[in-house]
Amino acid sequence: MALLMLQKEVAARLSAAPRSRDYGILTLVVQSQCRVEYLRTVPASVFLPAPEVDSAFVRLTPRAPNELPEHDHDLFLALVRRGFAQRRKQLAKLLKEQVRDWPRAAAEIGAALQARAEELSLEQWIALTNLIRPLALPISGTEPDELFAVVDEMDRSIGAAPRSEVHGNNLLHRAVHIFIFNRAGEVLLQKRSRWKDRHPNVWDSSAAGHVSAGEEYDASAHRELEEELGIATPLARVAKLTASEETGQEFIRLYRGEHNGPFAPAAPEIDGVQFFPPELIAQWIARRPEDFAPGFIACWRAHRAPEAALPTTPSA
Repeated sequence: MALLMLQKEVAARLSAAPRSRDYGILTLVVQSQCRVEYLRTVPASVFLPAPEVDSAFVRLTPRAPNELPEHDHDLFLALVRRGFAQRRKQLAKLLKEQVRDWPRAAAEIGAALQARAEELSLEQWIALTNLIRPLALPISGTEPDELFAVVDEMDRSIGAAPRSEVHGNNLLHRAVHIFIFNRAGEVLLQKRSRWKDRHPNVWDSSAAGHVSAGEEYDASAHRELEEELGIATPLARVAKLTASEETGQEFIRLYRGEHNGPFAPAAPEIDGVQFFPPELIAQWIARRPEDFAPGFIACWRAHRAPEAALPTTPSA
């Protein structure tokens, strides 16, 4: 949960309801990730010197992973942008390329035949998205026979074993986690697919994965960044976590880097990615830790520890 003071106009747009003047693309993008409450207006007269506009307090509460129906995030955004491109036009005309039979679609989502973009609620926009492109059960991107590096209690390599054996027997192994920041200092989180074999449908590090047999931590980190987000950027080592129940018996090397996107999240492993302010993540973890993968929480604590503020070591 985050309490923000914004310009009154921005606060009104974030918290707007359907059929209101302020309801638009920004409203739906933010409300698809958070529940927004408009708390109170702060008049310009309380500030010295007084600004030209009033301000307002809003409360943002991240949505639980299962709070809204699963949907294709990219298509949702594309539909919303096209729908609000010309607010006075009816959706039947604006979305005719995506929705060939608008009368049927309108009936399915409970919308009027003459509906305009601002008349559809967030839930109706999601329902329309799923009507156009229903989510299908994908083939898992994980390979049960993929070989992982197996290690001892000192993180010394002692061999290799298939993924299924490593997880099934709780063997000690290695993993990497990467935190990607943007210029504003926000952290990119990924939402794990609901079809993941471990910790489905929760939020996790920007990118993360296992260290394969014969691979080193640094090489694995750069590979995971490319495979999961479709990017390459310099990384710095931040911390080393000891294998434990919280980390899933993984020794984890944590890295950080900077990138502003765009990203190409790997399907079907990742449902979507989103930047969040660090303060919001910290409050969110404190209130609802079940929304996050345990390994991410361990890495987050390590990153926030005092020693994490020390100069980091560039990866190879």
